Amino acid sequence: MTPFKTVTGLVALLDRVNVDTDQIIPKQFLKRVERSGFGQFLFDDWRKCSDGSPNPDFMLNRSRYRGAQVLLTRENFGCGSSREHAVWALQDYGFTVILSSSFADIFKTNSSKNGLLTVELAKAVIDEWFQRAMNQEGYRITVDLKTQTLTGSDNFSCSFEIDPYHRRCLLEGLDEIGLTLEYESAIAAYERTHGEPWQAVVSHTAG
Repeated sequence: MTPFKTVTGLVALLDRVNVDTDQIIPKQFLKRVERSGFGQFLFDDWRKCSDGSPNPDFMLNRSRYRGAQVLLTRENFGCGSSREHAVWALQDYGFTVILSSSFADIFKTNSSKNGLLTVELAKAVIDEWFQRAMNQEGYRITVDLKTQTLTGSDNFSCSFEIDPYHRRCLLEGLDEIGLTLEYESAIAAYERTHGEPWQAVVSHTAG
């Protein structure tokens, strides 16, 4: 994973509660075998009208949100099935940070494993960010993971909490493979002293 340090990104607003993973990436697109290319299908049912044309009322189709990196949304984001594709779709579209008052647990875990930062804030703070971002086109938020702070382009700021383990993984760009490789020398040393399979050891002992 790419280490996450500081991101200053345009904010897109998704003013909906209980956004589930089937809305984030509809099931018909899960047949793809690659981990890339899902961004074009993000929120597909909401982004398109019944005739397939872009829905002008949906936020991602508005020019003011083009190129957004920070998604501001409401509670229980990422509920529903555990599909990891939801995280891939958000990242492939360009989002690096999701702000919400609560996340589904599995979605939050999948996000951390893939380098997508989820920031959970009190509902009143989320309301404040919504108000500021709605009132100012081109509103941006700087996300500093090291200091655990958010700062808006109008200098409004707040701090946020994050699990220390997930924070370290994001800051250092460590996925599960990377974490395992930190113990590569210890694993190699163990393997050198355990050359025979356990069945052979048992056989020698019994003999």
